[in-house]
Amino acid sequence: MHGLINRSIQCFLRDTWGQSLWLSVARDVRLGSDGFEAMLVYDPALTEAVIDAAAMRLNRPRDSLLEDLGTYLVSHPTLEPVRRLLRFGGTDFVDFLHSLEDLPERGRLAVPDLDLPALALVDGGDGRFTLTLRSQLKGTGHIAVGLLRAMADDYGALVLLDMPDPQGDADCVTIHLLDTRFAAGRRFDLGVRTG
Repeated sequence: MHGLINRSIQCFLRDTWGQSLWLSVARDVRLGSDGFEAMLVYDPALTEAVIDAAAMRLNRPRDSLLEDLGTYLVSHPTLEPVRRLLRFGGTDFVDFLHSLEDLPERGRLAVPDLDLPALALVDGGDGRFTLTLRSQLKGTGHIAVGLLRAMADDYGALVLLDMPDPQGDADCVTIHLLDTRFAAGRRFDLGVRTG
């Protein structure tokens, strides 16, 4: 698993629950207190162990923790570049959904050895979509649910999201878009504002 992904999990735990939680999780999995180096590659079993240790320490279901991670990835102020990368996917939530299949390639433009989940979107018509994710990380669909919920809010769209039981090695997220202009979305400019 790429260190950038692991480092994101580390920052999520630290930023949300504090350094002491992160240090406890790092001890549980026998990882140094400095944690993950963003540009190294780690055994996926270590990533799974970190998530499991955090869920146990927080007394939270793993799926809920992963969903919160997905929300964090696009809503935390320090991760504005991730939000910007996703917002370049389209002017509205439907455009954004249709751009998701290109996300792994866009990520590899920035970090060539980054292995993001394989994504496939099926547009069922009438505002209904199915997003299929294949990843080394168990429960990636839950991360997608949190990310999609945050991005729907970002665009001002009203959506219902569900994740049926995994089908083999894939997670599926069902998306029902109820209203593309339910609320005012967050401001987004192509250019980054300075000073």
